[in-house]
Parts: sequence; C-alpha cells; structure tokens
Amino acid sequence: MAAESTPLALPVLPLDDEVVLPGMVVPLDLSDSEVRAAVEAAQAAARDEPGKPRVLLVPRVDGTYAGTGVLGTVEQVGRLADGDPGALIRGRGRVRIGAGTTGPGAALWVEGTRIDESVPEPLPGHVSELVKEYKALATSWLRKRGAWQVVDRVQAIDDVSALADNSGYSPFLTTDQKVALLETTDPVARLKLATQQLRDHLAEQDVAETIAKDVQEGVDKQQREFLLRRQLEAVRKELRELNGDQEGEESDDYRARVEAADLPEKVREAALKEVDKLERSSDQSPEGSWIRTWLDTVLEMPWNERTEDAYDIQGAQAVLDAEHAGLQDVKERITEYLAVRKRRSDRGLGVVGGRRGGAVLALVGPPGVGKTSLGESVAHAMGRKFVRVALGGVRDEAEIRGHRRTYVGALPGRIVRAVKEAGSMNPVVLLDEIDKVGSDFRGDPAAALLEVLDPAQNHTFRDHYLEVELDLSDVVFLATANVLEAIPEALLDRMELVRLDGYTEDEKIVIARDHLLPRQLERAGLEADEVTIEEGALRKLAGEYTREAGVRTLERSVARLLRKVAARHELGEQRLPFTVTEGDLRDLIGRPHHVPESAQEPAERRTAVPGVATGLAVTGAGGDVLYVEASLADPETGAAGLTLTGQLGDVMKESAQIALSFLRSHGAELELPVADLKDRGVHIHFPAGAVPKDGPSAGITMTTALASLLSGRLVRTDVAMTGEVSLTGRVLPIGGVKQKLLAAHRAGITTVIIPKRNEPDLDDVPAEVLEKLDVHAVTDVRQVLELALSPATNGAAPEVPVAA
Repeated sequence: MAAESTPLALPVLPLDDEVVLPGMVVPLDLSDSEVRAAVEAAQAAARDEPGKPRVLLVPRVDGTYAGTGVLGTVEQVGRLADGDPGALIRGRGRVRIGAGTTGPGAALWVEGTRIDESVPEPLPGHVSELVKEYKALATSWLRKRGAWQVVDRVQAIDDVSALADNSGYSPFLTTDQKVALLETTDPVARLKLATQQLRDHLAEQDVAETIAKDVQEGVDKQQREFLLRRQLEAVRKELRELNGDQEGEESDDYRARVEAADLPEKVREAALKEVDKLERSSDQSPEGSWIRTWLDTVLEMPWNERTEDAYDIQGAQAVLDAEHAGLQDVKERITEYLAVRKRRSDRGLGVVGGRRGGAVLALVGPPGVGKTSLGESVAHAMGRKFVRVALGGVRDEAEIRGHRRTYVGALPGRIVRAVKEAGSMNPVVLLDEIDKVGSDFRGDPAAALLEVLDPAQNHTFRDHYLEVELDLSDVVFLATANVLEAIPEALLDRMELVRLDGYTEDEKIVIARDHLLPRQLERAGLEADEVTIEEGALRKLAGEYTREAGVRTLERSVARLLRKVAARHELGEQRLPFTVTEGDLRDLIGRPHHVPESAQEPAERRTAVPGVATGLAVTGAGGDVLYVEASLADPETGAAGLTLTGQLGDVMKESAQIALSFLRSHGAELELPVADLKDRGVHIHFPAGAVPKDGPSAGITMTTALASLLSGRLVRTDVAMTGEVSLTGRVLPIGGVKQKLLAAHRAGITTVIIPKRNEPDLDDVPAEVLEKLDVHAVTDVRQVLELALSPATNGAAPEVPVAA
C-alpha cells in the first residue's frame, strides 16, 4: 500500500478541466493570473531553499478542487511557441491536500503530504502479467497511430506507478477518468484502472473502425454507381441525339409527366409520392419497375375525359329501333335515362352530392335474345364509348378489385381496365354473364361488385391496385344474366331489373329479314340480289325448324340454308339468283324438327290418350311446353301409392301430392271414380327426364292429367295451362307468364289457362301474341277441368263459353 510522508507547504496551481499525473512534463501559459501567481510564489519560496521551485498542481472541475494533487517542479520559464510567456512544469509525485497555510506572493498556499507510491520488489506474478498486458495494449494503440518512438519509451518503463501514470498522455481519456487515475494512490489498482480504460478504448476503436469501413465501402459504392449512371445517361443522350430521338428522355421523366397530366388533386399527390420513391430507388431495385408500372397505369387513366351524351331523344330511339326489334322495356328505359340526363344538364345538375347520373340495369333473359348486342346499341344511341367485361367463370375477387401491389405481377381490376380501355369516365360497361360468377377460397367476386354497382357508393370506388378513389357514378352499367335466381340478393337489389322474355314469331321474322339474313349473306359470299328468302320460308324456319326464345338457332338455320344454296351453285346444280320458298326448305335443310301438336295426326298427338296434359314452364332457355303423363297400376300388382319420375324437385313432388289429395277428397263432387285411387298405384311422369324440373306451377297440369286418367276424357290438344293448386282446389298465381305464353304461341297452342291473379302480367305480353291466344283466367280447378277436358263420347273439344 502507499505510505504518506512529512507535510509540505506549496502554492496551488489550479488546472481547469485538465489533469497532470506524476512523470508528465507540461507547458503552462503564464498569461493566466492564477498560474503566474503560483509560479511566482514558488520562485519566491525557492530563493531561501535549495532546488527548483515547487508548486502543487490541482485539477479543478466545475469549480471544485480534487482532494489529491501532484507535486510539480518548475523546470524552465520562458516563451511558448506562440510567443506568450510560459513555464515548463514536471510532475513529481502525488500529494494529499490538507489545510490552507501562508506563504509569499498572491497564490493560495496549502499544506500537503507526499504519498509513497513504491511497490516492493520482486513484483508478484499477477502484477507482472498486468504490466505485460498494459504494455501490449499500449503498444497496439501506439502502432495504430504510428508512434513508433513512443513504443520504445513505454516498453522501457519498469516501475508500476510510472507505467500507470503514463496513461495521462492518452488523448482519449476524459477529465473524470484522469482524476480517477490521480486519486487512485495504490499503483497496482491504478495500473488495473489504466489497463481497463485502454482496453475499453481499443474495443470502441475497433467497432468505430468497422463501422467507418462499412460506411466508406457503401459511400464508395454509391459514388461509383452515381458516376456510372451519369456516364450511362450521357451515353444515352448522345445516342438519342445521334438518332434524332428527343422523346426518350421526356418519357423517362415521370415527374414532368405527372405535373403535366390533368389529374385530380388527390391522385396527383399520390403520384408525386410514388415519383419521389422512384427517384430514391436504384434501377436494380424491383420496386422501381413496380412504381413505373403503377405510374403508367395512373397516367393512362382518363381521369377527366368524358364524352358528351347525345341528347337527341328521338334519334336515340331510332337507333335502338333500327338495331333491335322488340325489347321495348329496355328501349323505354334508355330513352327515360337520356331524357332525365338532358333535364339535369339543362338545369346545371350534372353533379349532385358528388354523384353523377349513372345507371345500373340488369338485363335478365334466356340466351340469344340480344342482351350482349343491346349494350353496343345503347352506347351507340347515347354517343358513348362501349366496353364489355366478361364475368363468366370469374372466381377471384382480385379480378374485380385488383391485386395488392405487394404481389408480383399485380394488375388493376377489370373495372379499372374497362374504364382505361374505354378512354372516358362515362362509358357503357357491359358486365356479361354476371350470374356465372362463382366464389371459392380466393374470395367472392359478386361481393366485390356490390360497391361497383351501388349508385350511392361507386363515386368513391377504390381499386386495390390503384389505391386512389375512382368516380364510377357516371358509368352506365348493363349486367346480363340468364338465370335471375343465380344473382345474389344483395347484388340484385342494387340493379334495376329489366326482363327480356324472348321474341314473338313476328319479331323473329323481322330480325331474320333485317339483321340475320344480310349478315349471313355477307358471310356466305352472296349478294343481296342473288338469294332471296320469302317471308313464308322465314316463318316456317322460325316456327317449325327452331323453337327457342332467342334467334341464335334461327340464324344458324339461315346460315345453313345459304350455304346449301352457295354449294349447289358452285356444283352447277343451282342457278343464281334464287328465291327460297317454303316448299324448298325440306329439300335444302331437311324436315322440320318442331311440328306443333295441332298439326300432327290425331293418333300421333301426345294428348291422344287419357292421362296426358300440356303444361307451361320456364327454363334457363326461356319458356317451354311441358307434358305431364299419368297412369294407374294394375290392382293385382298391389303397388299402391304415388310414384313420381322425371327428375323432379321437392316443390314439384309436393304439388303432385296436393293434386292427388284434392282428387281423393273431391272425387265424388267431380264425378270421378276415386275408388280406383285406394288400391291402385298412381304414376306421374314428366318426359325429358334428363332435365331437372321444380316449382309449383305444374299443379293444375298434374290435377288435369289425373282427372283425365280417372274419367277417361282426353285433354284438348290446343290447351296448355299453368298455375299452382291448393288442397281446396284454388288456383294460385305463378311467375313467368310472359315467357310461358310466348312458348305456347311458338308451340301452336291456341288456348291457355292461367291463374286469375296473374291477369296483370298479360300487359307485358305482346299484343300480336294475345290476339292469337285464347287466354282464360281461372280461380278454381273445376274451371280448369271444364275448359281442358273433352267430352268422353267423341273426344272433340267442347265449346265452353268462358270469358278470357
């Protein structure tokens, strides 16, 4: 341990924020009054004593003196390098500061006790190891700084105390760390502290060097990349000037393109943010290509492009009539829309509450009635751009709302692409086959359409890819579907429903003459004056060769007819011009496939035997005629009960049970031998067994078939019926009256029985169809039986005076 010696009286030389350890030689500026006073006091005291003047070097940190100082001797007084007066002072040893005392001069004098810092010899083993470690650390640090001469000096120090105090020269030590070394009087403990401080500094230096190296490498790489990019741009510029291409540079400047584009304010802000990201990213970054694709999409969108609507209402009506025969409901709706738009425009009400006057219509009807082609006619009549979006088989929600930009290969949804393709914000968008949209693990596209087709929401439609608001409130959406039940209820509620129930025979003839025949003549390579088809031939084609709600099969028949004529002409069998008459059809395209029941021989008709009745139904292809057959099993077989065949649904099976129960309970009243129903099995069959059937509208048809079977009276060939039956015999209303009556007209039926409560639906049926049909509205099954069953004597149809 360190020992203390006799007291000393020394002048105090304060050191502000500086520490001098024993063995250090430091120059001090005598311009400082306190330093000069201490040196002068020491010189005055040294005149009476041998030796050099002595001072007490005491650190003063924040105005507070340390408890330990260093005895220093004034080696020399002269001029410093800058010419100011100075003194060279050497630290000799530690002094513990005591009480104040008196002395010559203006300096502060204190009493101090010299501290003995000697270490006994030989050094213990752990101290020797500590000395070696310190020297090794100091040598490593000095070599990094290039101080090779100092390395030899440090290696020559053998005293433990002097070696520890040598740390006072270290520039990385703080004042507090140096004070800690000064006040540690034990040499071994002081050497441990100095070793630890040096070790910590070297560790920090290694980390700093590693960071600096990494930073420098990054900076060098960026500088190199920057230089190469500048060189590349210069080369490209020279190539463009050489080739005379001045547009390349402009196309790459997205910022200029965004600022020059006519974009909405929020879209502009989003685009400029992406431009900032693009400028910060490198060409090698995949994010740069994603941003460029997004910016190209945004810049290609027609944000403020709109076509002017043609407000010539009569002209629009003429366009619709010229391009489509029939379909009065849709034509009236488009005419109403244009009239309202004109009124709003005249009164300055183009935008109300941020919403424009768009429309959302659902065109529901069987295939081939012209739903898809109607969209083009609507756009033509309104003077708008037309774009078609095929939704059949779409199962991914992202197809509607777009992909998130985090996915590779992300694209905007079909709605955004349709608007971009149209080139205006108010096109006519045809959402084709909306009832064929499916859902699976990728989401429900029909749910994504809820916002698109809602007039109250689609002015702020947000696509997942664009992530900016898109105003769809001025778009006219036309959705087409074959089956109304396949459209989700919430989606259907957002659309205005317009039914297209099919064409009458007269309308088909007009369509075939004015539209189908000219088109097929061109496709067959024939001129209009080379082949002529008489109206009678067209009527037979529509009535007996085809039986459909639309005109696709009719068009195929016309095309086949023209191909036959063209082929025979090329073979030399037929001369042109040629007129196709009704009698030529069989020779050219064979026998008709759909001969009406009334045109067949009495023995060949389906209703030629008791137990067969003609009903009317609605399928995905429109209205159709449905036959019901009933039979009784032999009582000896013992097969009692009711058997139903023909792939029937639950509702239709229940209707059969109700019809049978009604006849059992009211058989005596109707003069029917209901006793046969107790022991004999009843079998009801619906032909075309491969086609699923369901619904309550065949109730009176099954009742009539059973009544015909039991009574032995035939059902009139020219009678068809539709209606739900109740247990009390009431005839209840059903749907699809227009489609069913059109089907009856196509099949050659002349008398139709419908429920009384369906009489308002007759207003939708074309007048030319009603003129050719004898429609009876009934309320009870008894009226149905009176109208439908022939007398049992000769099977002729009775004249029943029942008003339509």
